[in-house]
Amino acid sequence: MTQTVAVPWRHRIVARMRRSENSALLVLSVIIGAVAGLGAVAFRWLIENATLVFSGHADYADAGREAHPWLPWLGPFFVVLAPAVGGLLYGPLVQRFARETRGYGVPEVMYAISKRGGRIPAKVAAVKALASAITIGSGGSVGREGPIVQIGAAFGSTVARWVRLNESQVRLLVACGAAGGIAATFNAPIAGVFFALELLLTTFVARTFAAVVLASVTASVIGRAMLGNEPFLALPEFTVNSVREYALYAVLGLLAALVATSFTKVLYWFEDVADTIWKGPEWLRPGVGGLLLGLLLLAIPQMYGVGYPVLENAVMGKYLIGFLVLLLVAKIIATSLTIAIGGSGGVFAPSLFLGAALGAAFGQTADAMFPTLGIAPGAYALVGMGALVAGASRAPITAVIILFELTGEYSIILPLLMAVAISTTLSTAMSRESIYTAKLKRRGVDLLARNPRPELAGLTVSDLMLPAPTSVGTRMSLPDVVQALRASRRPGLPVVTEHGQYVGVVTAVGAAAAVGDDDADTVTVSQLIEWRDYVAPDAPIEEVLAVLLSEDVYDGVPVLDADGGVVGWLRRDAVLRRVTGRGV
Repeated sequence: MTQTVAVPWRHRIVARMRRSENSALLVLSVIIGAVAGLGAVAFRWLIENATLVFSGHADYADAGREAHPWLPWLGPFFVVLAPAVGGLLYGPLVQRFARETRGYGVPEVMYAISKRGGRIPAKVAAVKALASAITIGSGGSVGREGPIVQIGAAFGSTVARWVRLNESQVRLLVACGAAGGIAATFNAPIAGVFFALELLLTTFVARTFAAVVLASVTASVIGRAMLGNEPFLALPEFTVNSVREYALYAVLGLLAALVATSFTKVLYWFEDVADTIWKGPEWLRPGVGGLLLGLLLLAIPQMYGVGYPVLENAVMGKYLIGFLVLLLVAKIIATSLTIAIGGSGGVFAPSLFLGAALGAAFGQTADAMFPTLGIAPGAYALVGMGALVAGASRAPITAVIILFELTGEYSIILPLLMAVAISTTLSTAMSRESIYTAKLKRRGVDLLARNPRPELAGLTVSDLMLPAPTSVGTRMSLPDVVQALRASRRPGLPVVTEHGQYVGVVTAVGAAAAVGDDDADTVTVSQLIEWRDYVAPDAPIEEVLAVLLSEDVYDGVPVLDADGGVVGWLRRDAVLRRVTGRGV
């Protein structure tokens, strides 16, 4: 007699999902996107109400030095106490329940995806939402994108682990949650997709792309249904009136890189100073440090909270050059101070703010210097926003797309692309780390570095390389090179000049494709050369792994001497045998 075993419903769901893995991931991405969208709406509501409670205004950054309606006897001085009271609330909350929610969130998500298999505790979502809402509502000069990324990512991680997915699938759903959060909070579904792919996953695989897109679109639909479909900034149309303006936009890209790099350095300098000075309990640090932030807000109330109305005024040309420069410097200090004292919030919105102030000031200056060009300073403010975000985050695609979606402005896309490219290139040359990865690097975590292998310690390429295969010349005919490939029984051979210098490889696939061409009789090796990176004999093995493991290297890489001659060949299996202890 057969006995029926009752299988728990959760296990039945997991079993069915594993039988149809791709479909299941897409369904889960939609669910996570929906919850991320609702989470973004709820988070916005929390911020708005926290701002009303602490300041008595919908957005105190644009209210001037007005008194709190509940505390009229304090006048504008209530703003000194608001960040301190807020700090006394979120300080113990963060310290007691989820210390990883301190700061701006994105580095923690990057670390979870890269080093922890996407594992983020479920409690992070709730603690991050409350702590960030209180931080921003009480005057913290930070943004809301970092918190919503961490909130959405935490939910994606929780769901993925609940259904017992593998690590790669967990990472994917974490990115789906982050993309949904960005899409809903900024009404920018495309930017949400590329934020997740460019910054978090750093890959554009088809299955990954589909899942992230579904999550982002779902979250955006929910966000638009509940928050409206209005653009982030209501702006007039801007145009480039003269080709000569492109030189000015190039200069703006250079300045944006300098400001972005300076912002990163000042931010972490403030953290170091705060860590050195503060000797009390960590839960009290935001409350005491909030008094310093409150004094800054009393002097410059435009620094209160995220500051989107002030950003819009800068783009619309409502501030003079001197005040714009003051806003730029003050925002760097206010954001750095908020993070240093233990506040919870993002740095993406402050980067937009800095870019708008820099671009508007630069545009007004250029207009005064070159009045015949018909310069629109607002256009420079928009380009400055994108360029500074790209320089700080090292995510140029996201910067371009999100600026387009936030503003709806396509007319300045060409100068925007140029300025973003210049800013990203220069900031990367000035500092290897972005504003996000620098936080992790200071903790000893290098996302770009591979885990060290003791088996490879002290080994150089010359220790593991094989003898160099027969090289072919650039003038060799197609039939001769086909014969050489057959004789070597290799998928490719190095190509050298008549002087013996390496210029690339010729592959069996490329040669076979050329055989069927009508002009096959006239084809020479010079027309079939494909570039393949090379390594030096004395290079440490651990330093060349990135080259050896790249996608276009399937049969190894050439080893060149100082004169450019091929002296050996390094294959993946040689390294693998050494790692597994099976010799060379």
